[in-house]
Amino acid sequence: MINSDDRLSIATLLRVFRTKIATTWGLTLVETALFTLLPLLIGYSIDGLSNGDYTSFIHFGVAMATLLVVSTLRRIYDTRAYGTIRVEMGKAQAERDAGREVSVLNARVLMARELVDFLENEAPESMGAIVQVLVSVGILMSFHGALATAAGAAAVIIMIIFTLFSRRFFRLNGLLNHQSERQVTALQSMDLKKIGQHLFRLRTHEVRLSDSEAFVYAAIFAVLLSMLAFNLWFAATQSGATAGQIFSVVTYSFEFVQSVVVLPMVLQSLARLSEITERINAPASKQGANA
Repeated sequence: MINSDDRLSIATLLRVFRTKIATTWGLTLVETALFTLLPLLIGYSIDGLSNGDYTSFIHFGVAMATLLVVSTLRRIYDTRAYGTIRVEMGKAQAERDAGREVSVLNARVLMARELVDFLENEAPESMGAIVQVLVSVGILMSFHGALATAAGAAAVIIMIIFTLFSRRFFRLNGLLNHQSERQVTALQSMDLKKIGQHLFRLRTHEVRLSDSEAFVYAAIFAVLLSMLAFNLWFAATQSGATAGQIFSVVTYSFEFVQSVVVLPMVLQSLARLSEITERINAPASKQGANA
């Protein structure tokens, strides 16, 4: 369990609940690996069935059945494991902020839950995305170096784009969290003017954050769609690939697009969680100043 002198952070959760988290992440990696193999197996099945060979098609069916079992078990286990972690995190946060204003305590308990939400959702998703990116680049390389080079160049450009906006995301998330801490106080006042002002400020911070995200993701998608178009053109006109191989190239290029998009989203979440971690672990004097 979480000790009173432990810093409330993702690192602490990974240490205290390492067995639960390792189990669910392990199942996630197996599930991701199976998902990653499907387009390749489908491509082989297309070519095999065209020639009357059912071997690859049988392999595809076995992979699908295994994926169904693993994904079901993971979801059943996830709910129980992360539910327990949320309870312990909430208890630890409530104990540390005992005596604080209800508005601050309520906001910090909700923020602390976001650390667990990250471990349950974004972290496994990012691991899966990394595996998918590496496998996609490797398989594209096996078809032709130009396909993998296009994908790798797109990934580098995307990381540069997000890096340029990372500090802005951190600052805007801090403003949003600071305003969220005032919500219960505003509601308890029963003053419609104060409530309206609070909600308007929340909206302002949310709009500024959303606008920044929209601009970043528009730039990212422009890069990725250009890569996808190039790989489709190259596979269909320059590589001499079979129909099944072209399907695999296009599918892995598209999966690369889907996976790379996840990584900036995870980095944006980490920027928010970094600010949250500082806030929920702030000493009493600093809390009072921020509230």
